[in-house]
Amino acid sequence: MKLNINKNFIKGALFVAAIAFLPIVGVAQPPDPGPDPDEPLPIDGGVSLLVAAGVGYGAKKLHDAKKRKQENKEA
Repeated sequence: MKLNINKNFIKGALFVAAIAFLPIVGVAQPPDPGPDPDEPLPIDGGVSLLVAAGVGYGAKKLHDAKKRKQENKEA
């Protein structure tokens, strides 16, 4: 007796099973106690990079505005 099962059916069934068991895996994990309230949070390179990019963008906008103002005075 040979079963004629489509490969797409098997893929779909595995996908549905994975989605069905995903919440169970999430609930099985212990709760995260969170960071120690006495320990300060570090500011890593990503935040520093964003601040530097913001300062650079502001400086460029200020430079462009001064340049436009000077060009309008001359014209």
